[in-house]
Amino acid sequence: MSVVPVVDGVTRRRVRTRASGKVNLQLSVGPRREDGYHPLATVFQAVDLYETVTASVRDDGLISLAVRAAPGFEGDVSEVPLDERNLAWRAAEAVRTEFGITDGIDLEILKGVPVAGGMAGGSADAAAALVACAEAWDCGVSRDDLMPLAARLGADVPFALLGHTAIGLGRGDDVSLAMAKGEFHWVFALQNHGLSTAEVFAHFDERVAGGRRAAPHPEVHPNVMAALRAGDAVMLGAALTNDLQDAALERAPRLFGVFEACEEALALGVIVSGSGPTVAALAANAQHAREIAAHLTSKAVADAVVTARGPATGTVILEG
Repeated sequence: MSVVPVVDGVTRRRVRTRASGKVNLQLSVGPRREDGYHPLATVFQAVDLYETVTASVRDDGLISLAVRAAPGFEGDVSEVPLDERNLAWRAAEAVRTEFGITDGIDLEILKGVPVAGGMAGGSADAAAALVACAEAWDCGVSRDDLMPLAARLGADVPFALLGHTAIGLGRGDDVSLAMAKGEFHWVFALQNHGLSTAEVFAHFDERVAGGRRAAPHPEVHPNVMAALRAGDAVMLGAALTNDLQDAALERAPRLFGVFEACEEALALGVIVSGSGPTVAALAANAQHAREIAAHLTSKAVADAVVTARGPATGTVILEG
């Protein structure tokens, strides 16, 4: 385990971890249950946009959190909370409580996943912090031991631990790896102003109450799984689906222009990522992804455009 000297001559254990952002290839949502949750069937793919978390042990029992932007990051980190509202902070508290730790921790997040973009950057922070804190505090636990903590932190956190391509059921937190091969190229159109996940779900609920169909027990679509097994980007593009998409588009009509521009650039498929407002376009290859990105930029339909590849890894230890 690496150590870092501090000013008073004391050494502190330090661990650095990394977790990926994601795109939902399928997000099927059932009607709201009495407990407030929606049954989900989703297929996640991790992409190579990363959150990096460095955890340094402190002996006074306190938690501190700092956030800065990774090189090339498109977005504003100034509104990311630096207290217990942050999932990484809550992840550190969860590890400390679960395993009886009395030491504190300094957390530094290097953000590479868009903020409030439906790409689970906060969940990636939580997953990376779980692993970093457990390692820095020498808890002696496995990744499987951290899964229940991840599920309590948020529906996307278990997938951020697992990565690659996976199926999520229940609240989306019952995850298992999906059989997939090949590499997929993505273009993400980002917006400076996010969409509230709670508001998008509420609007979805209003649509269901108004007579729109929602399967009571959503299932993974066979066309999505067949495309992944074949590594067929054309087939996958045709199979992309998101039950929250119409609700997100109605809350943010500007996104219709993004869809139109993606279609003009001959994207294989276009989908709102999660609850939005990020729009993901699937490209045939890396060159096609660059062409789509250039077209979106020229049309000025997004505040920023980034390209990425998937599947990427789950949470990994980089140092420590």
